[in-house]
Amino acid sequence: MPRHANYVPHGVIPAVLLPFNEDLSIDEASFRNHLRDVAATEGISAITINAHSTEVASCTFEEQRRVLAIAQDEIGGRLPIVNGIWADGSLEAARLAKMAAESGASTLLVFPPAPFTLQQSPEMALAHFKRIADATDLPIIVFQYPLATGQGYPRDTLLTMCEQIPAIRAIKDWAGNVPQHEMQIRMLQSLPRPVNVLTTHSAWLLSSLVLGCNGLLSGSGSVIADLQAQLFRAVQRNDLAAARALNDRIHPTARVFYAEPWADMHNRMKEALVLLGRLPRAVVRPPLVKLGGAEIARIRAALVEAGLLDDKARAA
Repeated sequence: MPRHANYVPHGVIPAVLLPFNEDLSIDEASFRNHLRDVAATEGISAITINAHSTEVASCTFEEQRRVLAIAQDEIGGRLPIVNGIWADGSLEAARLAKMAAESGASTLLVFPPAPFTLQQSPEMALAHFKRIADATDLPIIVFQYPLATGQGYPRDTLLTMCEQIPAIRAIKDWAGNVPQHEMQIRMLQSLPRPVNVLTTHSAWLLSSLVLGCNGLLSGSGSVIADLQAQLFRAVQRNDLAAARALNDRIHPTARVFYAEPWADMHNRMKEALVLLGRLPRAVVRPPLVKLGGAEIARIRAALVEAGLLDDKARAA
């Protein structure tokens, strides 16, 4: 299986969506088209699958294996693939990690195990990540949730994890707190073995990037990977005028995608791709439900405002 050796997670990493047929089976043809479309974006460094954006919580182990196989077949020769590890127990997480490594993934994105508040037990956090690291030789991205959820990792725990588990090479930072976010950027990216901070604060992306993140990993990239890549490059070259102009285009999509309830964010992105003619349908697996006409109209208006959809399409 192709693997991009020595890949260190950085830069713009879109997290793609997973199309379904009306019977809720995976729409493999549409998924292949979606992968090719996103992978063709200039300036991205990898693509993420088997994550929130692909409704991983609703996918079986075998479906996750199939998603990775399709991604490898379509884009594995061109781009590293980041494979999410979503499991409530460490044994299953390690099994998924081993499968991902054997199937050619280049990096793992490890979600916190939902039933356990690892922030209250550094020992549990270390044991969980060590078991995953022992199962493969792949680099790990730690998904850092907001501390208020009970699933984020406090400063000292996160620092200990990074020091004791060399496989940890980045965090996907969803701290949701600007001082904490800036602290993690300054602290982790300055370690003797630097750990990159990949922002996922897509609702305030420009503000996040100017703090110095070494990348971004976001489901919005399934729709606006080109704008994200352009924004990241503008910030990297300190071109504030260009960055603000790009952010003005991104803002309408962020406003509509990340409205309450947040659980519908990727549902909204699917509807956006249907409106843009990039997906044939916006089917989601339960407990997610189809969006109503009023919300789809708001998504259409946001795409028009962002310059992604012709104004004539507003009434289509």
